[in-house]
Amino acid sequence: MDSRADKEPQIPKQSYELRILQSLRRIIRTVDMHSHKLASLHKITGPQLGCLQATKEQGPLTSAKLAKMVYLSPSTVVGIIDRLEEKGLIRRQRDSKDRRLVYICITPSGEQMVAATPSLLQDTLATALVELPEQEQVAITMSLEKLVDLMEARDVDAAPVLETGPLSAE
Repeated sequence: MDSRADKEPQIPKQSYELRILQSLRRIIRTVDMHSHKLASLHKITGPQLGCLQATKEQGPLTSAKLAKMVYLSPSTVVGIIDRLEEKGLIRRQRDSKDRRLVYICITPSGEQMVAATPSLLQDTLATALVELPEQEQVAITMSLEKLVDLMEARDVDAAPVLETGPLSAE
């Protein structure tokens, strides 16, 4: 029986460019597979789930505060909030003293969704990273940041999760 390693082309040990590219593709593929699984099984995207979890953990939040917490742009978060509100998972509530402030509150259905949905892939990664010695955490961080610089990608908007759009299979 063929193993996965038998199907992949062998990359010579000194071909660092190819090895890095292969590793990046594996990371991207893993994130993509997890995001699609989340969307198909639970009808929610990773960013939507992240926003729900943050709202559940932190209580009512403004959209600006929520955007900072989930590392997404404020305009992206407004779209996510719209979709979550359409699904009845969150609601917007104006502050009683300052009507300009609008808070995002999780609904009971939203709380059920958070409880029924597996943790985000980034949670799994965060847990695994914390278990590494600090020196390895620093080395990984610095190596990835250097790779970003080498790719001239510092200005590319990169949320920790990929899918942000509406689900096509509703």
